[in-house]
Amino acid sequence: MRAQLDEARTAPFSAFTLTAGAGPAPTFRGGQIYTQDREVGLNANLGMAWQANLTGTIPLWTFGKITSLRRAAEAQIDVGKGEAEKARNAVRMDVRRAYFGVQLAREARALLEEAEEKLKKALEPLKKKVEEGEGDEIDLIRLQMAQAELEGRAAEARRGEQVALAALRFYTGVDTLEVPTEPLKPPRHELASLDDYQQAALHHRPELKMARAGLLARQAQVDLARAKLFPDVGVSLFGSYSRAPEITDQLNPFVRDDANFLRYGLALGIRWSLDFLPAQARVRQSEAQLDEMQQTARFAFGGVATEVEKAHAEAVEQKKKADAFLRASKLARQWMIRVAQGIDVGTAEEREMIDPARQYALHRYSYMAALMDYNLAIANLALVTGNDAIAE
Repeated sequence: MRAQLDEARTAPFSAFTLTAGAGPAPTFRGGQIYTQDREVGLNANLGMAWQANLTGTIPLWTFGKITSLRRAAEAQIDVGKGEAEKARNAVRMDVRRAYFGVQLAREARALLEEAEEKLKKALEPLKKKVEEGEGDEIDLIRLQMAQAELEGRAAEARRGEQVALAALRFYTGVDTLEVPTEPLKPPRHELASLDDYQQAALHHRPELKMARAGLLARQAQVDLARAKLFPDVGVSLFGSYSRAPEITDQLNPFVRDDANFLRYGLALGIRWSLDFLPAQARVRQSEAQLDEMQQTARFAFGGVATEVEKAHAEAVEQKKKADAFLRASKLARQWMIRVAQGIDVGTAEEREMIDPARQYALHRYSYMAALMDYNLAIANLALVTGNDAIAE
């Protein structure tokens, strides 16, 4: 698109054409009154001849054609910048989704390992009691089932980590990418009011920048179509040189000599296409395209406002959900710790560890999933506003 702008800037002043050639020419001697040669065919004595012609026009006044063409090309560059920024934002969102997926998978695996360790501590004493005939075999089976379930969930977590790492390497383009093990954390960005994000979208959203640039480009095309109703005023330059040594050069200026000459000159003139009816139709077409672009821009502004409102509501909801699951996981952990202490001192039985361990793993995982969704909601808020600093 930048190259097209360079073309729009230079093309009007580069309308020069050079033609040249060389070929055989028969021998002709004499002048306009007498010659000793006759008309000859291909069997005559031949020599070489060559000729070159240069013609072109430098525009002086085009009634806005050149400036309109430049404006359209400049606006097209802004559209291209918006397209590039839109693609970058989409890639950033994909990278963040994959990165948080890696973190969630690792957190889930660590959580399952912790819960499995708690069950193992309760499983070994119960197994001994069952072997000695003092324990309940049903409780042992329940603990073993819970342990098997945790092992299966851990395998799913490992698979999820591998898939997320593969996606992260793909979206970053780095095949040897290694992600350090870091726990999921709440986003640093503090949620603001909806109006703040609406204003940010008006300034940063690439689609809105593209819509504004598209309006400028369409308006420039309308001006260009109208300018084509008027002539172009410019200076025309021409030069021609021909040389055929085997043909006598005619020095009389009133005798036309197409074999040996040097001609050059310039003139002030106009070039006017008189297709007024088709030109008027092209003006109406460009005006209709401008109206279409105006409606598209109006739709884009309304759609962006809706997307921002939806993304803001989702971020608020995910924050509340994460806070709620955090409280629930803390309570479940306290329950699990107290049951473990009771087992150690003999005031609780091993089978009582099943429910708190399961509830702790469930609520803790729900908290981590909500935390990931909260981070992704903030990333989506950055995407729909076009302000990437929100998700940094």
